[in-house]
Amino acid sequence: MSDASHVAAQSSWTPPEEAVDRFGKVESAGIEYIGPEGRHGRPGELFAVWLSSNLAYFYILVGGLLPVLGLSTWQSFAVLAAGNLFWALVGLLAVSGPSTGSPSSIVTRAMYGVRGNRVFGAGAVWVLCIAYEGLNLAVGAVAGFALVSFVGGGASVLVKTLVTVLVAAATFTMGVYGHATIVRLSTWFSALLGASTVVLGYFVLRHATLHPAGFHSLGGSKLWASLMVGFTAVAALPLGWPGSADYARYLPRTASPRAVAGWTALGGWVPAMALGSIGILAGSAIDMSDPQTNMRAILPSWFYAVFLLVLVVGSITNNVLTVYSSGLALQAMGVRISRAKSVIADAVLGGALCAAALASSSFLTSMSNVLALSVALLGPFLAIYGTDILLRRNGYDGPALHDASPSGPFWFRNGVNWAGVMALAAGTVTALLCVNTTVFVGPVASATGGGDLSALTGPTVAALVYTGSSLLLGNHRKGNQ
Repeated sequence: MSDASHVAAQSSWTPPEEAVDRFGKVESAGIEYIGPEGRHGRPGELFAVWLSSNLAYFYILVGGLLPVLGLSTWQSFAVLAAGNLFWALVGLLAVSGPSTGSPSSIVTRAMYGVRGNRVFGAGAVWVLCIAYEGLNLAVGAVAGFALVSFVGGGASVLVKTLVTVLVAAATFTMGVYGHATIVRLSTWFSALLGASTVVLGYFVLRHATLHPAGFHSLGGSKLWASLMVGFTAVAALPLGWPGSADYARYLPRTASPRAVAGWTALGGWVPAMALGSIGILAGSAIDMSDPQTNMRAILPSWFYAVFLLVLVVGSITNNVLTVYSSGLALQAMGVRISRAKSVIADAVLGGALCAAALASSSFLTSMSNVLALSVALLGPFLAIYGTDILLRRNGYDGPALHDASPSGPFWFRNGVNWAGVMALAAGTVTALLCVNTTVFVGPVASATGGGDLSALTGPTVAALVYTGSSLLLGNHRKGNQ
C-alpha cells in the first residue's frame, strides 16, 4: 500500500489531495502526513525561522536576572552558556519532522500511544502553549503601552485595548496562514530584529562594565543556590520548544539530519546568547528588575522608542511558532477542527490569559513562576522525545503514525505506551522535588539551600526510565520502518 493510501485508510484525518503550503495562502494541511510530493525547502531555512522567533524580550529579562541573583559577570556568562546547551536537544527533536512528514504532536504517539498522547503528549503541550501564548501577548502589549506612552504621553484604557488587539491580531493571523508564510516572513523579521539587536548591544556596551561597583561576591550555599536558580531560568527558554519537528516536516526525507538539527539549534542559540549577554551587561549599569523601564537610562531617546517597538515585534514573532504548534496539538488531541480554525480557538483562550496577566499586579513574578514550573514537565518531555529518536535511530514509519486504530503499531496497550507515561511521571515528580519558585519549593531544593536542580534531574530520570522500560517492553521497535 502506498504512503498516501495507507494514511487515507487508517487515519482519522484525510489529507487534502494537494496540500497548499505557499506564501500568502492559508496552509491546508494540519496534522496530516506530508507525502514526498508535498516536501520542499532546505534545512538552512530553519535558521531564520528560529532566529526571528527568539529575538525576544524573555532572553534579555533572563540575562538580566543573573546579576540580580548576585552572580558576577563571568559567573552569569557561564550560567548563560550552560543553560543554552539545551538548544542541542531542540535541534535533535527537529530531525523527526523530515523522517515522518508529521508534526511533533503526532510523532509523540510513539512515546505515549494514540490515546495516551491525547493527554500526556499533545494534551500537555497544548496546555503549556496556551499559557505561553497568554504571557507572550501580555509582554507585547505591555511594551506597546510603554511605546504609546513614550511617544504620545499617555495610554488610555481604549488605547491599551487597541494595542492588545493589534498585537494579538498580528500574531494569530500569521499562525492562521501557516508554515510557508512563517518561513518567508522569518527572513525579513530576522534582518529587522537582528539589526536592532546589534544597535542595542552597542549602546549597552558603552555603559557596561565587567566589574560593577559595589558588587559583593557570593560564596558557599548562597552561590550554589544562585547558580542553579539561574541555570534553570536560562534552560527554561529552550525547553519551552517541544515542537521543533513542526517546522521541519515539509523538508524532503533526504534532508541531512545533522543540517536540520544544526540549523534549528543554531537559530535558537544565537539570539538566546546575544540577548542574554545584553541583559547581563545591562545589569552592570542599571537595575534589571524592570529592564523595560530602566533601559531608558542608557539608551538615546530615539532608540528607546525603537527598543520598545522591537519588544512588541519580538513578542509577535516568538508567539507565532507557539500559536502554530498549539493548533496542531489541539488537532492531535482528537478535536475535529481544521488547523486554521484551531489557531482561532487558541486565540480566544490565549487572549483571555493575556487579559488575566495584564490585570495581575505581579506580572513579572507570575511569568517567572510559569517558566520555572514548566521546566518540571517540559524537561522530562523533551528528554523522552530525544531518547525515543535515538533508540529508534529516527527510523519512524511516518504513515503508520497516523494509524489511530487498535490494530496500528502505536496503539500499544489499550492505546497507551506505559513506558512513556511512567517516564514522564517519574521525571516530572523528580523535577518538582528539586524546583525552587516563589509559589513552591521542593524538599530537595530546600535541603540544598535553595538550589534548583529541576532542569538536570527531571530530564535525566525521565530518559533513564524511558530507556529501561522501552528496552524491557520492546516498544522502541514498534512502528519502525
